[in-house]
Amino acid sequence: MKEHMRETKEKEESLSESEEERLDFISRVPDSILSYILSFLPTREAVLTSILSSRWRTVWTLVPTLDLDQRKLSKTLVDQSSCTTLGDILSNLWMLRNTVPNSTPIQKLRIHWFTHCFPLHAHTWIRANILHGLQDLDLSISTPLELPRCLFFCTTLVLLKLKGQFLLNPVPSASTLPSLKTLLLQRVHYANPNSLSTLLAACPVLQDLTLIVFGSDLERLDNNNAAAAAAAKFNIIVLVPTLETFLLHLQDLWYSHKIQINTPALKSFQFLGWMGEDVVLENLPNLVKLFLHAEKHIFTSFKEYSNRVLDFMRPLYNVKSMEFHIKAAQFLNHASKIDDVPMFHNLSSLKFYGELWCKSCVWNAVRPFLCRAPKLQTLAFELTNWPGYGCCAPVDCLEEALDVPECLSSHLTTCYHKGFSGNDIEMQLVRQILKAARVLKTMNIIVGSDLDSQAKLHIHEELLTFPRSSQTCQFVFD
Repeated sequence: MKEHMRETKEKEESLSESEEERLDFISRVPDSILSYILSFLPTREAVLTSILSSRWRTVWTLVPTLDLDQRKLSKTLVDQSSCTTLGDILSNLWMLRNTVPNSTPIQKLRIHWFTHCFPLHAHTWIRANILHGLQDLDLSISTPLELPRCLFFCTTLVLLKLKGQFLLNPVPSASTLPSLKTLLLQRVHYANPNSLSTLLAACPVLQDLTLIVFGSDLERLDNNNAAAAAAAKFNIIVLVPTLETFLLHLQDLWYSHKIQINTPALKSFQFLGWMGEDVVLENLPNLVKLFLHAEKHIFTSFKEYSNRVLDFMRPLYNVKSMEFHIKAAQFLNHASKIDDVPMFHNLSSLKFYGELWCKSCVWNAVRPFLCRAPKLQTLAFELTNWPGYGCCAPVDCLEEALDVPECLSSHLTTCYHKGFSGNDIEMQLVRQILKAARVLKTMNIIVGSDLDSQAKLHIHEELLTFPRSSQTCQFVFD
C-alpha cells in the first residue's frame, strides 16, 4: 500500500514538472516571436499580458501595432460615464511605452473613436508616429481635426484611411507620399476645390483608391472666399498611372464638380451616385471589372440622364465583367435606342441588380445590353421589387423580337437569378431567356429564403414547363 502511494506521488510530481516545463516554454520564446504573436491581438489584450510576469512586462511594447477601437474596448479601459477618454488612454500608453528603453516604433496605427476627444491628443500621436516611420494609418474620429502637415510629407506611409471630419489641406506642389499604395477617404472635409487633386498628385505609386464624398463634406470649401468657392468646381482629378482599383461614391453632391480619370493600369472601377455633366474618362485600356450604379437626379430629365450614362460608358468598352443597376437600365430603355448603347466586344459576364423601378418589362431593359455584348457567356440577376410593385401585373413584353442577340444564339451558357420570388416580371424574364438562348447549359434559380416550401415547389413546377431553345439546358434550384 505504501509502495503504491509512493509511486502515485512520484507520477504526480513528474506530471507537475512536465506541466511547468510546458508552461515555461512560452517564456523561453524569443521576444521577436512573442511580439509577432501579440501583434494579432487587440491592443487591450496585448497590454494585459504585462501582468503575467516580469518577463512579460515590456513585451507588448515591442509590438509595432496600436489598435484602439472604442467599440471593442471593455469598460475596464473605457467608461463613458467617467472621465476616461481617448486622450487618457493615449497618454497612458505613451507614458508606458516611453518607460521602456527599446520599445519598437509603431508601424500600424488604428484609432476608431466615436465620442468626443480632444483633438490635440490625436494630433500629437499622429505627428509623433509619422516622424518615426509609420506605415499604416487608419483613423475614424468624430471630432473635427485638421491633419498635421507632416502627414503629407511622410515617405514611409503605405496605407492611409481617413473617415470622419478631417480637414484635408495638403500643400500644393510640395506634398509627397512616395510609398503610399492604398488610400481611403470617407466623409472627410476639403479645404478648397483642389485639395483632393493635390493629394492624389502626390501619390505616384498609388494602387487602391476609395473616395466617398457627400455634399456636406464640401461645406468648408474656401469659407473665407464664398464668391470664389461658388464659381469654382470641386475637382476629382485622378491621373495616377499605377492605380489598379478605384471606388468612387458621390452622394447628394449638389456642389458643381469635375471628374477626370486617366489611369492606364486600372483593372477594377466602381462608380456610385449622381452622374455629373463634366466627366472625362480616358486611357483605360486594361479595365476588366465595372460596377456602375448611376443615380438619376430629380431635376434631370430622362434624356439628359441617358446621355450622361452612355457618354460615361463609352470609354469603358474593354471591360470583361460588368454589374449594372436595373433601374438605370430601365431609365435608359425609356430614353435611348439599342444602337446608342456602346459595343462591349470583350464583355463575358453581365449582372443586373437592385430594385425594379416600375412594372415595365425587365427584358426590354436588358435586351439592348445583350445586343451590344456579342461574346457574353454569363448573365446574372439579383433583383428586388419596390414596395407596391411586387403584385402589379407587368406590361406585355413577349412580343416576337425581330432578331435574337448574337450572344444568346452562340455564346451564353450560364444564367442565374438570385433571390427569385416567382412574380410575373421574373417569370417573363426567365421565359424569354430560355426561349432565345440556344446554347444555354445552366439556368440556376436561387429562390428567396422568405418563401415557404409550397411556394418554392410551385415555382419549381412552373419553370419546368417553360420551353427551351437549348436541348442541353438544365435547371439548377438552390
